Amino acid sequence: MLKVVADDKIPFLKGVLEPYADVRYLPGSKITREVIKDVDALIIRTRTKCTPELLEKSAVKFIGTATIGFDHIDTRFCESHGIKWVNAPGCNSSSVQQYMAAALLKMSQEFRFRLRDKTIGIIGVGNVGSKVEKFARLMGMNVLLNDPPRERREGPENFCTLDMLLEQSDIITLHVPLQVVGEDATWHLIDELTAKKIKKGVWLINTSRGEVADTSILHELTGSGRIAGLILDVWENEPDIDISLLQKAFIATPHIAGYSTDGKANGTAMVVKSLAEFFGLPLRDWYPSEVPAPEKPIIEIDCCGKDPEDIIREAVFHTYNISNDDMKLRFAPADFEKHRGDYPVRREFQAYTVKLRGASKKAAEILNELGFAVKQNGKC
Repeated sequence: MLKVVADDKIPFLKGVLEPYADVRYLPGSKITREVIKDVDALIIRTRTKCTPELLEKSAVKFIGTATIGFDHIDTRFCESHGIKWVNAPGCNSSSVQQYMAAALLKMSQEFRFRLRDKTIGIIGVGNVGSKVEKFARLMGMNVLLNDPPRERREGPENFCTLDMLLEQSDIITLHVPLQVVGEDATWHLIDELTAKKIKKGVWLINTSRGEVADTSILHELTGSGRIAGLILDVWENEPDIDISLLQKAFIATPHIAGYSTDGKANGTAMVVKSLAEFFGLPLRDWYPSEVPAPEKPIIEIDCCGKDPEDIIREAVFHTYNISNDDMKLRFAPADFEKHRGDYPVRREFQAYTVKLRGASKKAAEILNELGFAVKQNGKC
């Protein structure tokens, strides 16, 4: 019988493979060489490092990570040893869009500016970065894009150099994979050299990987007042994060930007489908049958006299209160993994209906483009 070891925090998975496989669920950090020596397949998250030390002399033929990133898998080793590996690209892109929307709208509210008056520089414009770009353009922001691999494929028309982006952006947000070496290396992309080119007073946001930004440089930037503020969802040396950097950040969260319930369901479904195709199981069309509904799926907004940005803010904050995640981490940073493992239901925009009273056409169109179901509910 097929033997599978799975991370016990992967949602919606328990019971799915059991008719076809012997499945053992373990914390990601407890998936060891001894555990997997006679196992056919691994289903993991980022906490399980699939290195040669783990995989050598094992029976593993398939590794599926229910995440968009795959820097925790030694892909060269897998490919040279006939181990099929898959990730879940784009599974949580709308979740990160929701996180970014909440972060940007929180920032503009607290510091009293309009997003439409700012330039945002997006470094990495893949599945996630493209969703962030869409939100920024809907909000009327000036958008600069830097993505060397896409620029090589598509031409330079829609992209700018990293130097230009650093020098001209009011807000810089990182959405790149972690790549340590090579032409498109992103390890410590924000380092001493790039930090010197950053426009004074910039906001810096990282939801990609902690190692993309050098922690010591982030300390220097905040300590010198060169940047307006930091929003960090990812950290070097997770889960042992830098507490003093946490204290300096405007928003600090425990690597949960992509942790919407929808994103988790998508990631699990993508991995199950790939495993089913590889081993010939009848689960190629499987998707979780019961994704929990939001507590309050109807949003009623009186739009009379309100700027479209304030209306969008009200809708986004209803779906996701980013301050709660920030507060939990600040009060208990040592519980970084627990915050992730026990993360509550967070549904994306498409799970909500917005009833608008007296809304402008523009506000209704933006909400609709973001995925909300929109209903006009009378005039002012």
